[in-house]
Amino acid sequence: MPAINPHLVFVIGGARSGKSSFAEARIRTAPAPWTYVATAEALDDEMAERIARHRAQRGAGWVDVEAPHSLASAVATAHANAPLLVDCLTLWVSNRMLAGADLLRERNELVAAIARRRALTLVVSNEVGLGVVPDNALARRFRDEAGFLHQAVAAHAAEVHLMVAGLSVRAR
Repeated sequence: MPAINPHLVFVIGGARSGKSSFAEARIRTAPAPWTYVATAEALDDEMAERIARHRAQRGAGWVDVEAPHSLASAVATAHANAPLLVDCLTLWVSNRMLAGADLLRERNELVAAIARRRALTLVVSNEVGLGVVPDNALARRFRDEAGFLHQAVAAHAAEVHLMVAGLSVRAR
């Protein structure tokens, strides 16, 4: 059994389940500045607007780090005493799959970086394994890779919250 990191909180749930709001409210219980590690890329106008809206909603006190590909490095090099929020793992998995990355190696590097943190660390991800089995190999691989990563992060987390309709169901 992996060692539990007492500073690690994993927040998982479906789309629009309240994951990010929950994580942002939780990290604000620690003193600012808070580091927000974003994995999204503004590849179209709608996503650029969404990213800008999220930044504006967060307000002051945040240090934004964009890490759509180099997530393990961003986590490992973040200020050691700063509260950190990673949002979200599934976008990172998608980015790395499409780039042809060695996901096993990168998953291990990311989980190790997260597990080493000694400040409040919240990690957000989309639960993609509760629906039907995808009808194509790429989508099935994505679901599987996300699931493996989720299990690895959850194994180290002191708290795991499943978000449902804006409510947290705490699993640990």
